[in-house]
Amino acid sequence: MIVKDIMNTSVKTAKADTLIKDIASIMCLNKISGVPVIDDNDKLVGVLSEKDILRAMFPDVEQIMQEGGKTDFEAIEADYKNVLDKKAGDMMTQTVASVHPDMPLLKAASMMCVKKIRRIPVTDKDDKLVGIISIGDVHKAIFQENLLKNGSDRAA
Repeated sequence: MIVKDIMNTSVKTAKADTLIKDIASIMCLNKISGVPVIDDNDKLVGVLSEKDILRAMFPDVEQIMQEGGKTDFEAIEADYKNVLDKKAGDMMTQTVASVHPDMPLLKAASMMCVKKIRRIPVTDKDDKLVGIISIGDVHKAIFQENLLKNGSDRAA
């Protein structure tokens, strides 16, 4: 199997100037934990995950030291509204791994495992976003293929 056999081509995306509150709404409504960030030519320029958004709320070491190691996490959580007014370009991960549609599926899965990510964008030779796959998509495809194989073995 190759990536294009299972990739999702209906990808929810954002632009670098999309507000975090709009992206958070997309994530929550669609039950997804991240979106590829593309430019006006559909070229992949980053990825924004829930983890990136939440990380923006955490105090840095200097702030913790100034507060004497007594960080008020409730106040930080209440400050979430300030994070929502930022833009994807402010928080996205810019160095993004991607795979190509003709890549073997297990090679793509191994990249996700090595990089400890659960989804990976699929790009063409010009780095244009053409789809996305998740580690769950890979597992489901391999499971289904083996079920079909085992069913045909029993029929023979």
